[in-house]
Amino acid sequence: MPGGRLTQEDRRLIAGWLGDGLGYAEIARRLGRPTSTISREISRNSGRSGYRAEEAGRVTGERARRRRKPPAQGIADVTRGYGRDPEAVHRFERDFTEMMIQTGLPRMVARVLACLAVSDRGILTAAELAHRLQVSPASISNAVAYLETQAMVKRERDGRRERYVVDEEMPQRVWAESVRANQAWVEVTRQGAEVLGLATPAGARMDDLARFHARINEIMLDDRVAVFVADAVTVLAALLHAARPLSVSALAEALGWTSERVSAALRMVTEHPHVAGPVTVVTTDGEFQAVPLLERLTPAQLAALD
Repeated sequence: MPGGRLTQEDRRLIAGWLGDGLGYAEIARRLGRPTSTISREISRNSGRSGYRAEEAGRVTGERARRRRKPPAQGIADVTRGYGRDPEAVHRFERDFTEMMIQTGLPRMVARVLACLAVSDRGILTAAELAHRLQVSPASISNAVAYLETQAMVKRERDGRRERYVVDEEMPQRVWAESVRANQAWVEVTRQGAEVLGLATPAGARMDDLARFHARINEIMLDDRVAVFVADAVTVLAALLHAARPLSVSALAEALGWTSERVSAALRMVTEHPHVAGPVTVVTTDGEFQAVPLLERLTPAQLAALD
């Protein structure tokens, strides 16, 4: 039927009509297929002696069997370990992928992100992704390029190989990228309102869009404490446990974080004191120390404690 797979009878007709000298467009018209379907069929399945129906059917079958071949055992091991059921992990990976597709991600992008996310290390090379997903390296490259623009994946070099990484800092990067992208909407729509004129329907529409996105940004920036509060509390716990001043680099090394992440957590504690509760952070010669807020205690309480 039109749009379905070519049958073996279709291939016999194609071979006969080619022998009669018909062009691709006429063959496509007679079969009720797109011309591109006919040209692709002939170009992919022609042998040394030209297009032969039986040979074309055999080659197509072999190609389909290769596509159905399961991934190599070594690649599937990225979902094994910890006593988990590999089949359950693969089912979750498929469900995770479908959820992301339904929320707007392109299919290949969602497959790559899900594959990385269910890997315990969160790191795979392009070859590993292509092998595991049974797609071309070009498909992986395009998907990763998209994920990079959304700050969901970052690249690392491992000698000559390039590795793609989903790490624990991804949520913060995605949040920051969302704020940046939303601000771009604000700036462009404000410009549109000025160019079109606020008194015009188009200009008023642009002004409404500008106000809408500006409000979203306000909410996102107001709620950033909720996003980064876990890091801030972790840094406070580290300083309290150390019971001595520590530099940003020392905290980063101890926590296994980047210096930028530690600095952002310290800024959160400073800018939003309620996050720290009865504790504050003091800075001396570039080092940080967590100390109790003594003003929360009365002189009598302090004297009793001393």
